[in-house]
Amino acid sequence: MAPVSTPRGPLVVDAHHHLWDLSVRDQDWITGPALAPLRRTFTERDLRAETAAAGVTATVLVQTVTVAAETPEMLATARDSDLIAGVVGWTDLTAPGVADTLAALRALPGGEHLVGIRHQVQSEPDPAWLLRADVRRGLTALAEAGLVYDLVILPHQLPAATRAARELPELTFVLDHAAKPPVASGELDPWAADLRAFAALPHTAGKLSGLHTEADWRTWTVRDLRPYADTLLDAFGPGRLMFGSDWPVCTLAASYGLTLATAGELMEALSPGERAAVFGGTAVETYRLGAHVAHRASRPPVT
Repeated sequence: MAPVSTPRGPLVVDAHHHLWDLSVRDQDWITGPALAPLRRTFTERDLRAETAAAGVTATVLVQTVTVAAETPEMLATARDSDLIAGVVGWTDLTAPGVADTLAALRALPGGEHLVGIRHQVQSEPDPAWLLRADVRRGLTALAEAGLVYDLVILPHQLPAATRAARELPELTFVLDHAAKPPVASGELDPWAADLRAFAALPHTAGKLSGLHTEADWRTWTVRDLRPYADTLLDAFGPGRLMFGSDWPVCTLAASYGLTLATAGELMEALSPGERAAVFGGTAVETYRLGAHVAHRASRPPVT
């Protein structure tokens, strides 16, 4: 993949972050003292401050809760933002009218920014949830709408994700956070073998994201993360791997700047063109962000 550039220099895309406003809606997953730093509102203005300091050009905003109202709110935020180029929202994939719902979302203000859908599969008690007939119908509707499906799963759910992807070659599957491997324990298998099986399918992609929050938040090092990052890179290649900060969740273990710098160190052996893919080009191609990224790159920054 050739390097992607803008008038302001090399393109850097953060392909995975969140926003939430606790005055609008609770984030019921933020529980216990360990997650207490996240129990506040994180706005688009906060995001711009972080990304400006890090030199990020554009971002992809990803859903956090399985609440239908969140996606229209995210689309409206993207419409008014000089930074957010795409939105991965949520809708009930098991609903009979999912195709109509997707069309309605695209008709909303900012609807042109909808690039994908995600569901918290990691919380589903059924390890074969992705293989259910009603879920498959919803995934087929995503493919027909030209959208991407983001996977947030745990390692034991990788085989079902691989089977679902194999049975739906017309849909692009993007794996978030490498399926949350056991970085803290240092174990690689069976996660690595299952990840390679998923990545062997050409219509899959992965995110270099969330690794340090699977490690010990206080003592992690780049050395701890490298076996997992190397597995991701070897499995997907730079043309199907993209950087994501997972901000603000990443701040449990590192600042935004350190998260991006760590990703850069993990990819230090790549050629300039390959780095351009991981830190921009793959996200632009996978989520079809080209027009939105070019538009945002041509606008002066908002202060």
